[in-house]
Amino acid sequence: MKYRTLGRTGIKVSPYCLGAMMFGAVGNPDHEDSVRIIHKALDAGINFVDTADAYSQGESEEIVGKALKGRRDHVVLATKAHLPMGDDPNQRGNSRRWIVRALEDSLRRLGTDHVDLFQMHRPDPDTDVEETLSALTDLVRAGKVRAIGSSTFPASAVVEAQWVSERRGLERFRAEQPPYSILNRGIEREVLPLCERYGMGALVWSPLAGGLLTGRYRKGRTADTHRSAFGFKHMSDERRLDAVEQLVVVAEEAGMTLTHMATAFAIAHPGVTSAIIGPRTEDHLDDLLAGAETVLDDAVLDRIDAVVAPGTDVGALDMAYAPPAIEHARLRRRLPEDRPAA
Repeated sequence: MKYRTLGRTGIKVSPYCLGAMMFGAVGNPDHEDSVRIIHKALDAGINFVDTADAYSQGESEEIVGKALKGRRDHVVLATKAHLPMGDDPNQRGNSRRWIVRALEDSLRRLGTDHVDLFQMHRPDPDTDVEETLSALTDLVRAGKVRAIGSSTFPASAVVEAQWVSERRGLERFRAEQPPYSILNRGIEREVLPLCERYGMGALVWSPLAGGLLTGRYRKGRTADTHRSAFGFKHMSDERRLDAVEQLVVVAEEAGMTLTHMATAFAIAHPGVTSAIIGPRTEDHLDDLLAGAETVLDDAVLDRIDAVVAPGTDVGALDMAYAPPAIEHARLRRRLPEDRPAA
């Protein structure tokens, strides 16, 4: 592995980060098997592991904790908080009240006294970003967190957080974790340039576009796989499937698999630090590791650009963040009394 620096933190990480979302009830419920997968990734040179409290409601963190016993010092460990962890309305979000509790719970499950990167899993419009950054700053100063980051924040929210940190003398986000793949290149317009400008690392998720870029999902065919059971709409988006058909040809003519081309693409952008790979089985990991040395030349990248133009998205991932202004109809429609008379 040729290690990269996570933003300007000085922390060296592998270009592939092992994502732990599929370890636990949602993906692979076999703890011993999941631990073996983690160990195999570490033995292959991956030193970066990313999880979250919400992954299988803490089970993923417990599995990662088991796997890192005796190896913790050699692993850059990242986790996240924000998503609901119970029915209590205060067991979620980016408030000081929840962040402090969420981290303590994560540390207990992970079996460690600190995490190297603690990220806010999504923006929280109900919480002042200064409240969030102030709490995170205290956790860094307490030695429980080495660096802080955001996940799937719009460019405007990234800039706002940087400004607040500078003006209030608070710790600043050192990394952003956005979705990025050949099919979803929207972050090339603003988010990745912002990361470079502010010295933030970019830890991108879903480089295989939620499974579409594995080649197992093709137009006019059915794929009875684990992921299809979730019923994601992005798996049947005709625009995305049309693009996949063209990308399969590009990969075949370049002498590589679509999976390897997709993961190599994700780490080819100079603004990207690491791409998160999320294997559910050992076979999945073996396939991903087999393409770790794949490098795309300009000719292949140009052909990819011709299929999906730089800075554009072909449809959207179901899991992508939708800001309230888009998600809620009441925020994008005038009230009846505000509408002009016919």
